[in-house]
Amino acid sequence: MASTNQSPQYQKAEAMFLDSQTNEEKLKWLEEMVRLCPRHKSSEKMLANLKTRYIKLKEKIEKIKKVSRGSGKPGIKKEEMQAVIVGFTNSGKSSLLSLLTNAMPEVSPYFFTTKIPAVGIMNYAGTNIQLIEIPAIESEYYDIGLVNSADVILIMVTSLKDMEKILPKLIKTKGKKLIIFNIKDEAQDIRKIEATLKSKKHDFIMISTKTKDGLETLKEKTFKSFGKIRVYTKEPGKEKSDNPLVLEPESTVRDIAKKIFRDPEKVKETRIWGPSSKFPGQKVGLQHQLKDMDVVEFKTR
Repeated sequence: MASTNQSPQYQKAEAMFLDSQTNEEKLKWLEEMVRLCPRHKSSEKMLANLKTRYIKLKEKIEKIKKVSRGSGKPGIKKEEMQAVIVGFTNSGKSSLLSLLTNAMPEVSPYFFTTKIPAVGIMNYAGTNIQLIEIPAIESEYYDIGLVNSADVILIMVTSLKDMEKILPKLIKTKGKKLIIFNIKDEAQDIRKIEATLKSKKHDFIMISTKTKDGLETLKEKTFKSFGKIRVYTKEPGKEKSDNPLVLEPESTVRDIAKKIFRDPEKVKETRIWGPSSKFPGQKVGLQHQLKDMDVVEFKTR
């Protein structure tokens, strides 16, 4: 974009523009590039190009805001576990969201049906995971901001070619990536596709939104991608709770006591059942480290 004759300040602004993750950031640095661009005859074409790009990007941002306002949906509040579904148009993103959650996104064979993020809640083993379907990655409505803030990125593809196109676009994102290969064509060589994905050491799963194969396994893999643990609680003489508390790995009894009682010192006695116990009903202290699927019983003072 820039020539070698540009000032260091311009080159810095250009580098920031290329490194930007949101349209708003790009607009900010594009404006700075316009300001720093030399005003002489040899750079007239370059300046005109920058101004055109600035105007088009600004219009794009306003268009997205207008669509969002028209939907009646305010900003999306991030839940404890949030995953976004990204992919090209007609990859099956909307179908997947409707199969896994209570959401009812518009499903259509036409291109770019999804213009705003669609949100649903997926239940897995008593835990709730917020799923957000993002407009197609090649669409002007694609929201990189939501992708950047997500804990897990579910990459929906229907071919290895699509996967190779998408992954470079997500290289700077921090969320754990899980590739979902949606089998749309029965003639596809599934074994070859699986072998290729394994050879590239991708975390992946094969599913079909058409036959619904693989959906339960997908739920499990999605939860595991968060790296959380589930801990159930129980009262003395009663059964364990139906829904677990979701905690960070290496959490202790003190951590779960804080969630329940605020003041862990209220705990008089703790017993543990499950993977972290040496035997059922083991008495443990507040520093005892918990494991996934433990059951904790508290007696308070």
